[in-house]
Amino acid sequence: MASHSESIIREPLITGKDITYAKITNDVLYPVENKPNKAWWIGFTVASMGALLWVVAISLTFWYGLGEWGLNKTVGWAWDITGFVWWVGIGHAGTLISAVLLLFRQNWRNSINRSAEAMTIFAVICAATYIVAHMGRPWLAYFTLPLPNQYGSLWVNWNSALMMDVFAISTYFSVSLVFWYTGLLPDIASIRDRATGLRRRIYSVMSFGWTGSVKTWQRFETVSLILAGISTPLVLSVHTIVSFDFATSLEPGWHTTIFPPYFVAGAIFSGFAMVQTLLLVTRKVLGLENYITMFHIESMNKIIMLTGSIVGVAYITEFFIAWYSGVEYEQYAFINRATGPYWWAYWSMMSCNVISPQVFWSSKLRRNIKFSWFLSIIVNIGMWFERFVIIVTSLHRDYIPSSWVMFYPTWVDVAVFIGSIGLFFTMFLLFIRVLPSVAMAEVKLLLKSSSEQAKKKLIDDGHLEPAEVQYYKESLVKFDSVDMSDYEKV
Repeated sequence: MASHSESIIREPLITGKDITYAKITNDVLYPVENKPNKAWWIGFTVASMGALLWVVAISLTFWYGLGEWGLNKTVGWAWDITGFVWWVGIGHAGTLISAVLLLFRQNWRNSINRSAEAMTIFAVICAATYIVAHMGRPWLAYFTLPLPNQYGSLWVNWNSALMMDVFAISTYFSVSLVFWYTGLLPDIASIRDRATGLRRRIYSVMSFGWTGSVKTWQRFETVSLILAGISTPLVLSVHTIVSFDFATSLEPGWHTTIFPPYFVAGAIFSGFAMVQTLLLVTRKVLGLENYITMFHIESMNKIIMLTGSIVGVAYITEFFIAWYSGVEYEQYAFINRATGPYWWAYWSMMSCNVISPQVFWSSKLRRNIKFSWFLSIIVNIGMWFERFVIIVTSLHRDYIPSSWVMFYPTWVDVAVFIGSIGLFFTMFLLFIRVLPSVAMAEVKLLLKSSSEQAKKKLIDDGHLEPAEVQYYKESLVKFDSVDMSDYEKV
């Protein structure tokens, strides 16, 4: 984090004219230090209504029990586990952007990592609500913990994949939360230094005594790298372990060794789609176009296209393995997915996840903001259908035809899912009101290399060939918004 180099011919990570350290602080902290605008209020009102719907639906579930959901004796998992896996998958991109890209010194992460990390925290919270609600008796949720034996014969089943879930996800959440908060410290100190009265006292406590000294920065960077090193394997481990919920069973359509890499790729795919959904709105509403640039949007679209292709290969591989296994139950499960009563879910999944991301081979579409936002929504829908297909189509026709039954969601099922989306956006909108949505301290590291000043200096030094001078002048217009008249001053 302390030092890096950036190619002068690469598209800069900060755009706009007259960008200074002070301007970055003012731009990023504007939503935190001023009253929210109309767009924020509209979004917050809609999201709050969704969160209220979630409270009502969950309250009914707790009061009357799981009979409020559309589950039956054959399909004992449906929308609940679908929503759980979907939210856990969305939570993956935050740690990937923050930790993995930090270790690989990918500076383009600096403008988007803060929102992505916050997204991880809120998505994992939403995922956890499904598990607690599905317990039926949520006040006994502590039974999932390895309690001392004075509680009787109670002891957790360490052989259960569900038990692994508890530890994998709680570890992931804890590390992600610490990593996110550690990165916030210098920015919270900036808010503290500009605040007065009660706000100053609150942010002073939250900043943990940040002084900005060299030693403080040195320790901050060391801790950040250590946490990134701890977090990186969690990206692979968490959804791998979630996939064990299915892969360790004997259910046709679940019992497959491809699930761990398939789930991880799908999680990164859906996570980046949700980051795209959030940031394209955030940059517009908060006026952060100079910091969340077209380069960031295009880079994320490339990852969405890559991971979408990996997911497509996984779908095809599943079919091949089912045929190659020679197991008739397995073969029937996959034929039933494509042609059975839930064919519409299967083909929705294929259309949204496999076909639609391939349009990003076109650079024109990759750099189209409205289309990128629309496609990110499509991918999110497709990934929900993927989990629905895996779970419901496998369960509704098991080994015994006499137990075959369809699953129909109740309005409570739908309300819990829509409400969890409202809960997620409510938390995110509150987050951008009290904490900076862009990592100011890390973005400022990019300022020197970004790249208007450096290009002008190179031209001014006079050591370039005429073709190179022309190239840099065109680059100044294209990427740095420099006027033609500025050429004459160089």
